Amino acid sequence: LLAKRFSVAATRVQVVADVEIAFRAAFAPGEGYLVYAGTGSIAAFIDASGVLRRAGGRGVHLDDAGGGYWIAREALRRVWRREDEAPGAWHNSPMAVALFEAVGGDSSVNSARYLMERTRGEVGRLALHAVKAAERDALAAEILADAGTELARLANAMRSRYGARPVVVTGRAALMHAFIERGFRAHVSPDTDVKFQSVDSTRAAARMAIAMLARA
Repeated sequence: LLAKRFSVAATRVQVVADVEIAFRAAFAPGEGYLVYAGTGSIAAFIDASGVLRRAGGRGVHLDDAGGGYWIAREALRRVWRREDEAPGAWHNSPMAVALFEAVGGDSSVNSARYLMERTRGEVGRLALHAVKAAERDALAAEILADAGTELARLANAMRSRYGARPVVVTGRAALMHAFIERGFRAHVSPDTDVKFQSVDSTRAAARMAIAMLARA
């Protein structure tokens, strides 16, 4: 489709994972580790020989801890666990009130049905209710900090496999709230150089295309 649209030979088209482009927006091969959290979560490292190494990124049904879907699911799960201990406690949780309104009711059936029937992206957007409530809801703050802890685990896994390098943390979910960064920094290896920042994947993709033209 790309070859036809741009009137080029198929051999001139290279399709790669989005995380590889994001990595190249942050680092040159061999330089550092990228931890990315959107709906899901993944850590990436392109080594000096150009091979993509990964940790996480196995999908929201298996893991992807720290991503938007995970935050949303954890929020619903922990709200209902609290209800087991103190029925009606959700009335005092701004996050729970907003979540129940979003999923269509204050029954666990509504929560479960939403998780089963909605797309990953729709579920992931529920994480915004934790973000909006975090300053006044201890449970929401706890979940966001735990998301940061999970993302730090990915960075630590890459470090244990390939050695100490700088880390860039990016993605819409990773940058949603300072509590996520706080949780990350509290659990990443102490001497790690960490930056939380947006990356320009579009520019990185353009640079990759220019490099392909130069090799042609």
